[in-house]
Amino acid sequence: MFVRNWGLKLFSFLLALIFWFSISPEEKLSFEKSVAVPLELHNLPTGIERIEKTPLTIYVTIKAPQRLIDIINSETVRARLDLRTARVEQTEFPINRNMIILDRIIQGAEVKEISPSQVRIRLERSKEIMMEVKANLVGQLPENLELVRVDVIPNEVSIIGPESKVKETYKVRTSPIDLSSLTESIEVETDLILPDPDLRVASYETIITVRIIIEEKNPEENIPEKKKRNSPQ
Repeated sequence: MFVRNWGLKLFSFLLALIFWFSISPEEKLSFEKSVAVPLELHNLPTGIERIEKTPLTIYVTIKAPQRLIDIINSETVRARLDLRTARVEQTEFPINRNMIILDRIIQGAEVKEISPSQVRIRLERSKEIMMEVKANLVGQLPENLELVRVDVIPNEVSIIGPESKVKETYKVRTSPIDLSSLTESIEVETDLILPDPDLRVASYETIITVRIIIEEKNPEENIPEKKKRNSPQ
């Protein structure tokens, strides 16, 4: 059979040989590069919070032709961990090649190794409570003015976060409001400062207004005591 088809086989061999020599030397060689890649977390179930939100990084070793090595980086290599089936009891999550996404511009590259093979993520159930909002007043009013009343509207907001971070004794403060620059009563919208970075306002549409009522002091209160005694009756 070999003799019978020797012409066709010789032609196929020559064609493969021509194709091999037509490939540039750099395409025949493969190189490896290790890239530090941020691990993206997706689909965390409702009612579950991640605590200790330090960014997670994994190291991916990529094998590719030399022409691709310079463009292999954290923009062309991504890692995604799907947490849709995560439970609070689970702390270790395996990392595999299916989680690595290679950009189309490095087509021809392949994943050779991933380190670490798993990551540790702490999860807790969510907790939501109402917290009192306190106006954060700084500075002093001018001497001729006195503070009559401070209203915070609303005076409570709904706060949500990991249950170990939500404490009944916590209060929410507004952004600082400087009294020293005031000359009359004001009403101002302000941001909130939460007692823990793992907490958040349940509704981002919440608007906090602080109403500060001031008035002039009784003029007689500004007269030195000696002058008051000497004033005609």
